[in-house]
Amino acid sequence: MSTKKPLTTKNTLSLIWKVINFTRQLIINIVFFPLVLIGLIAFIVALSTGDEIKLDEGTALLLNLNGRIVDQKRYVDPFEATIKESQGDKSDSEVLLSDVLYVIDNASHDKRIDSIVLELSQLRGSGISKLESIGQALERFKKQGKSIFAVGNYFDQNQYLLASYADRVYLNPQGSVSLEGLGRYRLYYKSALEKLKINTHIFRVGTFKSAVEPYIRDDMSAAAKKANEVLLNDIWSNYETIISQNRQIDQNDVVLTPTDFLTALDKAEGESGQMALNTKLVDELATPEQFRLSMIEKVGKADSGTSYKNIEFSEYLSLVKPKHNIVLGDAVGIIVAKGTILNGNQPAGTIGGKSTSDLLRQARFDRQIKAVVLRVDSPGGSAFASEQIRQELLALKEAGKPVVVSMGTYAASGGYWISASSDYIFATPTTLTGSIGIFGMFNTIEDSLASIGVFSDGVGTSEWTKASSTRGISPQIKAVIQKQVDRGYHNFISLVAKEREMTLEQVDKVAQGRVWSGKKALELGLVDELGDLDKAVAKAAEFAQLKNFDTQIIQKQLTAEELIIQELFASATAYLPKSYASTSILEKTFKKWANSIERLNQFDDPKNMYMFCDTCNF
Repeated sequence: MSTKKPLTTKNTLSLIWKVINFTRQLIINIVFFPLVLIGLIAFIVALSTGDEIKLDEGTALLLNLNGRIVDQKRYVDPFEATIKESQGDKSDSEVLLSDVLYVIDNASHDKRIDSIVLELSQLRGSGISKLESIGQALERFKKQGKSIFAVGNYFDQNQYLLASYADRVYLNPQGSVSLEGLGRYRLYYKSALEKLKINTHIFRVGTFKSAVEPYIRDDMSAAAKKANEVLLNDIWSNYETIISQNRQIDQNDVVLTPTDFLTALDKAEGESGQMALNTKLVDELATPEQFRLSMIEKVGKADSGTSYKNIEFSEYLSLVKPKHNIVLGDAVGIIVAKGTILNGNQPAGTIGGKSTSDLLRQARFDRQIKAVVLRVDSPGGSAFASEQIRQELLALKEAGKPVVVSMGTYAASGGYWISASSDYIFATPTTLTGSIGIFGMFNTIEDSLASIGVFSDGVGTSEWTKASSTRGISPQIKAVIQKQVDRGYHNFISLVAKEREMTLEQVDKVAQGRVWSGKKALELGLVDELGDLDKAVAKAAEFAQLKNFDTQIIQKQLTAEELIIQELFASATAYLPKSYASTSILEKTFKKWANSIERLNQFDDPKNMYMFCDTCNF
């Protein structure tokens, strides 16, 4: 007798699912296990063939910084990073400011290192404040009687700021130095939105809160122009002062007018490199070969190869940096709040209302942490998430642990909100801060849809259900939203008045959404002192009455699985074929568009109210 079950619909679907599931697991295994094997092989090869780094006396430290200088690296998907690395794409590379400073300061007292060579061709925009911190470390290096050389085929403004600290700057004869100053230009969409019949609803407080202007104007307002002009001139004056002092040239000659530039170019017979030499921006024109021979003469030839004796930044970092940061006694905790302030849990290297609060809470319950430095490098974002973080900061203070803020490139709007309640605030002269204001905005397309014959209709239990992007909003609801924004602004200036011991009138006068440089913010009473992260750590230790202490970075930890996968992919990078990582121009263009859309989608404040400094990005 046959015991075979009849083939029912349920059995058929179950069979299909088993086939699909088996196929899925098979594909995953085919892709995953070879990569694991490749990673293990690479790891074993690295262990068996890795030679100990030797450092002879008289070696030059090659400071070849690739990417952007940041306070904290953001989490990057290891598979995506592997693909980009194998393709040679380093556009998203990041270098920790703390690592750069550690390397330079260590080299200052390393008898084997006699000089630094600045090779900055891959250095990306990093903010003047961070570059100043590196420049100060370079000055400390020179005070030990050691030399610095800068070399390049081309220097942009960021690269040249660091290069100017060198004792001697070399430029390719066919190269140039590009110094243009700072500008703030943007696109305005009012007329385009009107043609598309898109209605923009703006709710804001603050004469200088210009983030919404592109949607309601076709040009920059007079108030915004005034504020931007003062801000840019203040920051650029600091840049010119550094260059003029380092290069011993007149501050007015750092950036030439087009007329003076043409005269200087004519004098150099049209050669940009010769013009840079004539205007004392560089000391010598040299080809790569000429520079190689010059450095061999200065520091000697390497034991192998054809180069001069040198050790690259990454190699020297791995040689001198402690492998583990073990805290044995009292410590000052450092928490980095970097990027746009968003709600919920956010990846390492970004700010999340919950995830950043969790770090502050971790510091509160850690018995070894006696004080905290909050390193803020943010233009703001969600008002709700900003307050969530500030509340946790207050709990930290109530636990008897002082909090000192160190402002980086910017700490504006929501970035200032989370800073205001700290015990002490440091900024750099070029920090962008303030932007004390609040706004809300959204677009509705009911008229646009009507123009093509599309309408929205229905019923709801209240007037609130009628409000949407396809139906618009009533004047009554607009009034409610504006009232909330007004209240939010009042809360903002009240907070600042209380924490900075100012009157509401004094705060309102310097608020209105206006952005200030750190130097001006000190004059206005918005910060306590100008200084870098080291000064903030010293002040926090002083508040906690610590004489001997460690520092501990408190950051979101990767899971065990993420660490394993990251290590495997990092090891396997060199073994991936180039074809595996090919990306078309169309794909790259689409990715840029997708990133722009993703940034808009990130704004998720529950009340649609934001404390964001749009002016901070230039």
